[in-house]
Amino acid sequence: MTETVRTQPGVSFAVIMSAWHDPAARILNIDLVTVLIAILLPWSTTGVVIAAVLWVVALVPTLEVGAFLRSLKRPICLLPIAMFALALMGTLWSEAPWGERLYAVGPTVKLLMLPLLLYHCERSPRGVWVFVAFLASCMLLMAASWIADFNPDLSLKAYLSRGPYLPVNGIFVKNYIDQGQEFTLCAVALAYPIVALLRANRIWLAALLAAVALSLLVNMMFVVISRTALVTMPIMLLVFALLHLRWRTAVVALSAAALLAVAVWYASPQLRVRVSKFFTDYHYTMVENNESGMGSRLLYWQRSLQFFAKAPVIGHGTGSTRGLFEQAVVGELGARALVVSNPHNQTLNMAVQWGVIGVIVLYAMWLAHLLLFRGEGLAPWIGLLVVVQNIFTSLFNSHLFDFHEGWMYVLGVGVAGGMTLRARGDDAAPQGTAGK
Repeated sequence: MTETVRTQPGVSFAVIMSAWHDPAARILNIDLVTVLIAILLPWSTTGVVIAAVLWVVALVPTLEVGAFLRSLKRPICLLPIAMFALALMGTLWSEAPWGERLYAVGPTVKLLMLPLLLYHCERSPRGVWVFVAFLASCMLLMAASWIADFNPDLSLKAYLSRGPYLPVNGIFVKNYIDQGQEFTLCAVALAYPIVALLRANRIWLAALLAAVALSLLVNMMFVVISRTALVTMPIMLLVFALLHLRWRTAVVALSAAALLAVAVWYASPQLRVRVSKFFTDYHYTMVENNESGMGSRLLYWQRSLQFFAKAPVIGHGTGSTRGLFEQAVVGELGARALVVSNPHNQTLNMAVQWGVIGVIVLYAMWLAHLLLFRGEGLAPWIGLLVVVQNIFTSLFNSHLFDFHEGWMYVLGVGVAGGMTLRARGDDAAPQGTAGK
C-alpha cells in the first residue's frame, strides 16, 4: 500500500511554496485552486476555465494511478464519463457540419472533472472551504446586485458588452437565471446548519446564517426574480423539511413559509408580474405566434418530441438539433419560425441527439448521485440539494450543459461527494488516498 499523506487544515505561505518537495503542500495548493474556482464561478466564465485547467495541471502529479483507476469503477464516476463518450461517439452518425458536432461535445467535457474532484476531495480535509468561498462570493454578488438595482449604469455587463447593451436592474454580471440559481442554492443550503445550530443552542450564529439566507431571498423576491428559481425553491424546501425536520416541526415550518410567501406576494409587484407571465406566455405564443419565455419553450418541446420519435434509439447525433429545427421551420413565421440549438429541456436535449440511450445515461447519473448523498451531514445535504436543483431546473433549461449551472453541478457534486465518501469511509474508497 502506498504511503498516505496526512494533511492539516491550516495554511501558511511557507507550506504553499514547499509544494515541490512536500506532498501535503501539493494537496493544499489543489484545494486553494478549487476555492478559486468557487469564488470565480458567480462572476466569470473565462476565469473558471483558466482555473479549472490549472487545477488539473496541479492534480496530475499527485494522482496515485492504481487508486484513481479503482475509484473510476464507481457508477458516480463512470456515468459522467459515459455521457462524454456518448457525445463523442454521437458525432459519427450526426448529419450536422463537423464544426457544430464538435461544438456540441464541448458542454459534456466539464463532466470529466467530476471523477477527478471526487477522487481529490475524498483525500482532502478542506472541502468545506469551497462551500464557504462560494457563499462569500454570492454574498458579494448580492451586494453588487443591489448597487446595480439602484443604478443600472454601474453594472459590469455594461462595460463588458461588445455591442449595444440595455441595462437591467439588479444584474451586475451574467443574467437573472444564473443569479437566481446561485442565490437559491445558497439560501436553501443554509437551512441545514441553521437547524443544527438551533438544536445545539447556538442561537446567535444560527441567527447570523438566517440573516444571510433571508438577505439572498429578499434580493430574489424584490430585485432579480427568476421564474425557474421560483418553481424549484419550494421543492427544495420540501425536501429539506421531509429529510431533516420532525413532522410537526415540518408542518409548522412549511406553514410559516406559505404565510411568508403570501406576504411577499403582496409586497413585491415584480414577483406578481413574473408569475403572471406563466399564464400570459401561452396565449402570447401559441395563439398570437409571438416569442415569449414559456410559450416558446412549449414550441421547442413539441418539435423536439417529433424529432425524437423519428430516431428514438440513438437519436440524430451530436450537434443535430439546430439543423433539425431549421428544416422544421421552413415556411413558418413569427415564434414558429424560431431556430434553436437547445430545446431548453435537458431530457429532450439528450433524446434528440442520442435517443433513449442518452436519456438512460442522464437519469442513471442523476440517480447514482442522489444515492451517494443518503444520510446526515452538511456535505450530503449540499450534494443532494445540488442534484435536486439540477434535476428540476432542467425541466425548463438544459442546465447540465449550460456553462454556469453545469459547473455548479460539477463542483457541488464533486466536492460534496468526495467529502461524503471521506466521512463515510466507504469500502469502495480508493486505497492509499491521502488523509485516510
